[in-house]
Amino acid sequence: MKKKFSISLIFIFISGFFTLVSVQPSLADDSSRGKNGKVVKGPKCQTTDAVGRAPTEVIAPERVLTPKTLKRTMRTVVLETNCGEIVIEPFHDDAPMALTAIRALIRGGYYDETLCHRLTTEGLFVLQCGDPTASGYGGPNFTFGLENLPENKADNYPAGIVAMANSGRPPVNGSQFFFVYEDTTLAPSYTIWGRVIKGFDIIKMIAKAGTKDGSNNGMPKQTIAIERALIR
Repeated sequence: MKKKFSISLIFIFISGFFTLVSVQPSLADDSSRGKNGKVVKGPKCQTTDAVGRAPTEVIAPERVLTPKTLKRTMRTVVLETNCGEIVIEPFHDDAPMALTAIRALIRGGYYDETLCHRLTTEGLFVLQCGDPTASGYGGPNFTFGLENLPENKADNYPAGIVAMANSGRPPVNGSQFFFVYEDTTLAPSYTIWGRVIKGFDIIKMIAKAGTKDGSNNGMPKQTIAIERALIR
């Protein structure tokens, strides 16, 4: 059952954070190969200097911005990665809490030079990013509540969707988010805040290359780093 949250101030200060899995960071490897060892065709990835690091301190937003303000000041979210540019269309009307937080994190340089630390390739199909520590447990010093949850049905997180990751203990959001690269069925517990409108081929390429250790859940074999996050 979807839990209702007020659009009033709901940002909560904490120390430390959470997510769904712990993995170790790695340096870039320009060769992307699938499970059969063949080179995966797609965008060319460059090497990156990004490594796991302590999160940048960002001041929590004092209030949730209105959809009207967000539409004027946050038309798109642009992630400049070592594999190319990924552009996200924000869902201003449906996820103002998440977008207010993401806007603050981007403006504070929180996502710059961070690794996407988790790829899942069986059961659920997501690439997870947004943790500067690259451990799966990093996050900012504030959290915020859930919103824009889908129905509890099959493929409720379709390909191209971008949603917040959380541990479910309690269900609160921080900085980590995931890209869905194939239709996925999940518990309706993850805030959907946008969709990819450019660079989806990059995410598919990373997914096709698989994980570094060959498992169905771990660090992507082809390193992908957010070199800089921008609002346009």
